[in-house]
Amino acid sequence: MDLTTTYLGLPLRNPIVASASPLWESVSNIRALEDSGVAAVVLPSIFQEQLEVEAEYLARDLARGTDSFGEALNYFPNLRDYNLGPTEYLQLIRKAKAAVHIPVIASLNGSSHSGWIYYAREAELAGCDAIELNLYSIVTDPTRSSSRVENDYFELVRELKHSIRIPLAVKLSHFLTAPVNVARNLDLAGAAGLVLFNRFYQPDFDIEQMEITPRLSLSDSSELLQRLHWTAIIHGHVKADIAITGGVHTAEDVLKSMMAGATVAMMTSALLRQGIRYASVVLADLQRWMEEHEYASIRQMQGSMSHRSVSNPAAFERVNYMRTLSSYVLARKDSPA
Repeated sequence: MDLTTTYLGLPLRNPIVASASPLWESVSNIRALEDSGVAAVVLPSIFQEQLEVEAEYLARDLARGTDSFGEALNYFPNLRDYNLGPTEYLQLIRKAKAAVHIPVIASLNGSSHSGWIYYAREAELAGCDAIELNLYSIVTDPTRSSSRVENDYFELVRELKHSIRIPLAVKLSHFLTAPVNVARNLDLAGAAGLVLFNRFYQPDFDIEQMEITPRLSLSDSSELLQRLHWTAIIHGHVKADIAITGGVHTAEDVLKSMMAGATVAMMTSALLRQGIRYASVVLADLQRWMEEHEYASIRQMQGSMSHRSVSNPAAFERVNYMRTLSSYVLARKDSPA
């Protein structure tokens, strides 16, 4: 039974990848992922705001006391030993690479060019196998058009791609008017992979304290449907690999992801709920299903249920939409009063 696949040009022993999570700040947990069969790990995200804050602190240190007297030059830090980005993250990359054999992917979370070129190079030098650029941008400016936002993304990807040698994946939002067009342009800009989709954690209102409060909820398999839908549509239109993240909890979810056209299925919520060793259960179930249905390899099923075999995908989607609504109405008619 051949479970191998390829993601970002990296050969993987199976299609299960651990997506970014604070749990992977621990090297022992990353080792446990490898022991449980997980094929690659995306490290926790480092945020653009962290880089900007550290850059501000550096600027303050450099300026402190410089207008006092000549000897104030002694206040300057030794820049040879000073890293502009969060040094702990680079250390995590180095330690993880020394501890495991599976690919280690760094995650950069931001929406502008601030610091990314420099820090992407630093992450590459630290030894990561690839970079996942998490484009998390909430546009609140009414004068900023969608085309301008998207063009900024394409330009950022082009600049990053020309600055590093390791492969670059881009994690997208599902809040896009034309996801296939965006995917195609990111592909042309040099993205080796597309990750569908980012999960946005929306804040809640505390009406007693009149405060905005954070709310985090883990995913479940129902969130997979949107990812399957767009993966099936995008597959065949880009050369970049597609990763599905959000809603992958079972072997069935992994199988659906492969059939839609993904090369890997990423999970974290399932591992948070069930424990890291749960990955080995999913892999065993995956292999059992493939044996029962006489699949020799993962590659054999990849894209088998994508839209590339449909002559008019838009019409197909409309028909499926109407069918879904009709089936619900019929179910209500048949149900007892």
